[in-house]
Amino acid sequence: MRKIPFSPPDITQAEIDEVVKVLKSGWITTGPETKLFESRIAEYCNVERAACLSSQTSCAELTLRILGIGPGDEVILPAYTYTATASIVYHVGAKPVMIDCKSGSFEMDYDKMEAAINHNTKAIIPVDLAGVICDYDRIFEAVERQKSVFKPKNEIQEKFGRVIVMADGAHAFGARRKGKMCGEIADFTNFSFHAVKNMTTAEGGAAVHRPHEWLDEDDIYKQYMLLSLHGQTKDAYQKNKVASWEYDVVDTQYKCNMPDVLAALGVVQLQRYEKILERRHELIRVYNEEFKDLPIQVLNHCDENHRSSGHLYFVRFIGKDDEYRNKFYNMMAENGVMCNVHFKPLPMLSAYKKRGFKISDYPNTYNMHKNQLTLPLNTTMSDDDAWYVIETFKQCINTLK
Repeated sequence: MRKIPFSPPDITQAEIDEVVKVLKSGWITTGPETKLFESRIAEYCNVERAACLSSQTSCAELTLRILGIGPGDEVILPAYTYTATASIVYHVGAKPVMIDCKSGSFEMDYDKMEAAINHNTKAIIPVDLAGVICDYDRIFEAVERQKSVFKPKNEIQEKFGRVIVMADGAHAFGARRKGKMCGEIADFTNFSFHAVKNMTTAEGGAAVHRPHEWLDEDDIYKQYMLLSLHGQTKDAYQKNKVASWEYDVVDTQYKCNMPDVLAALGVVQLQRYEKILERRHELIRVYNEEFKDLPIQVLNHCDENHRSSGHLYFVRFIGKDDEYRNKFYNMMAENGVMCNVHFKPLPMLSAYKKRGFKISDYPNTYNMHKNQLTLPLNTTMSDDDAWYVIETFKQCINTLK
């Protein structure tokens, strides 16, 4: 029986050689390799600067802090997402406002999203689930229409003059929509380079933002660095390059920087990334063709207007429930194919139940979740592996009729 893991990292000798080079350099924490990685991410995403940190979660939380979002504020986000999207809102003392899915879609119901905007709303966090970019045209239309109710609390919010759109791009690095890269569409976008992502640094993430004339690029980047290194004005790398050790700590902040030994992985992964994306979409095309006559729903990963990052291959079993989905998951595993479920909606999790959220208030979200399964899709898979997944999937469909 063939064994197909769900999402192992795609690491080649080139990544190993780059990490060894950094290990031998004598500089393994944040330094020249991280700065190189940041510059290449910015270039790839068509933005001015990128800040590499320890995770997408830390990038997103620090972005909220840079925007001055905190107690008394509300942040709109989907109920269908991973906890990191909402936990950061609690971390800064604000209130998450969850929105149900649109019927038959994994995206938020944008009408409900717009209706939820009030004078306390400071940000919306759309989630580019599975690497498919959300409908930002609709989102920006909503925040522009609701400008009159926006009440800024600080200078940066005044400059925006509307609710700020901060994308959770954890799945979507490299995705494109209407000629633009993920990272240059939303006001701010935060990426994940976790071990299961298309491009990995083992752990890590990057924060980017699209250029606005009123944003000082150097100042925004400096704020990320201060927030991620205890509020210290000079990091170890800078102190090593200049004659003076002197530094200051301007505030009591956090520790979530990316070290060079991890950035080394990212530098090489990014060099290979377009080929990684091509392979993912090749596998998606094969899956789509073989599954087109089956009673399932799949995501649109590519058309004339967009190309996803191909991060996850979702299937939904039409007319089925969670009992069927779980049996299907177990049968695939028994045949050596490891699948996953993305995600258990936030109102179904204990952390959010105890804060008053109920899944019964999000019926469309539950309906999308109850029969959802994610198939293996990664660039360590051979063609034979992909065909084994397809054949096993079809066998399970036939067995569980």
